[in-house]
Amino acid sequence: MGDDAVGKAAARNDAVLNAGRESQPGVSHADRIDDDGGRPAKWRIVGPGLVVAATGVGAADMVATLVAGSRYGYGLFWAVIVGVVLKIILVEGAGRYTLATGKTIFEGWRSLGKWTTWYFGPYIMIWGFVYGATAMSSAALPLAAVFPFLPLWGWAILMGLAGFAMVWWGKYATFEKITAVLVGMMFVTVVGLAVIAAPNIPEMLAGLIPMIPSTDGGIFYTLALAGGVGGTITLAAYGYWLREKGWYTPKWMKVMRIDNSMAYVMTGIFVIAMLIVGAEVVRSAGVSLSASDEGLLDLYGVLKAEYGDVVGTGFLVGFWAASFSSIIGVWNGVSLMFADFWGNMRGKESGHPDTRVGGKYFRFYILWLTFPPMVLFALGQPIGLILLYGALGSLFMPFLALTLLGLLNGRRIPRAWANKLHSNIALGICALLFIVLGIRQFWTSLSPLFGG
Repeated sequence: MGDDAVGKAAARNDAVLNAGRESQPGVSHADRIDDDGGRPAKWRIVGPGLVVAATGVGAADMVATLVAGSRYGYGLFWAVIVGVVLKIILVEGAGRYTLATGKTIFEGWRSLGKWTTWYFGPYIMIWGFVYGATAMSSAALPLAAVFPFLPLWGWAILMGLAGFAMVWWGKYATFEKITAVLVGMMFVTVVGLAVIAAPNIPEMLAGLIPMIPSTDGGIFYTLALAGGVGGTITLAAYGYWLREKGWYTPKWMKVMRIDNSMAYVMTGIFVIAMLIVGAEVVRSAGVSLSASDEGLLDLYGVLKAEYGDVVGTGFLVGFWAASFSSIIGVWNGVSLMFADFWGNMRGKESGHPDTRVGGKYFRFYILWLTFPPMVLFALGQPIGLILLYGALGSLFMPFLALTLLGLLNGRRIPRAWANKLHSNIALGICALLFIVLGIRQFWTSLSPLFGG
């Protein structure tokens, strides 16, 4: 009986592998070996999912959620939940494509046509230049507030150099452990603050009923909150982190789904905690928060006045952890994406040493993220670059959702792992939402050119 069960399991595995070979003639699943010595796939709480979720939640998400809570109370609680579900769907799609085919997401994009490369190449260069300055400044804000002996730009440079050093000389396993510590700091400080704020549970439950504020721009604010929980380009880095973890084959598919879902559940709890703080603390204080990262410093002032220095400073620790986790996550994950892109452009297959952690293309992009953006601290914000950054960035989430629809259907993925009807519906909803948001953001980004 035991031999028969083993034989059936082997037959099922062969069927999956053969399905992959039939639909992906150039990919041999048998040639991919997981870095685990053949042990059974087991999930651990610290994994690539935690990395992608922590990287995606930065100061901008925190401010947006705080403002939502201060304006609408718990009315948009449901939109936060929707945002978490959307990110689970998108990241699962990126991870499933990688494990099922053995290809990176960039290889998949190239199979859809040259237009994907013409978009992605300029985007990743411009995005990295502007984001580098933004991320360093964001992580510097809480430090400059507590330790004002250095100016903001001085702390920003130190944060960039710290992230640079950790990623340049660190291995993936070390990077993952540092991320876990930062997530713990974020979680304890922000969720602890929400507990102190004493959420109104009946109002929270009522907020699960979908509503859209009737104020001007209410519908777009709601859509932006639903679409903005946890990342943009970093979502596509998930497949690269699976590879760095040593997960190559479909054996890890179930673990990947648990890893991704649990990480975004934690993200959801973190964002809900920020909504509670906005509804219970900011709203009751009658304070209007700044729309930029400085809004978190506004909250710091409110918390100090309401609860004292210990709670206020504790919040800044969580603010810093969220911002710095985004620095090291982007410095690692997006550098892997760039290295894969440039390696392919140079005729080197994905997985070539030059494209992996520590490779020369990987290190070039770390340098690009760290040092050229420091020029912006002296020059301010060059309007043309900022407009182009916003316009290209507005297209990335629609680009990711639509390309995943192409990659997870048809001949580009083994039949066993292709989208089912419900997956296509869910991904289609993601694509529609991000197209609407993208068009609005695209117009908003370029409107200054037309006197808007």
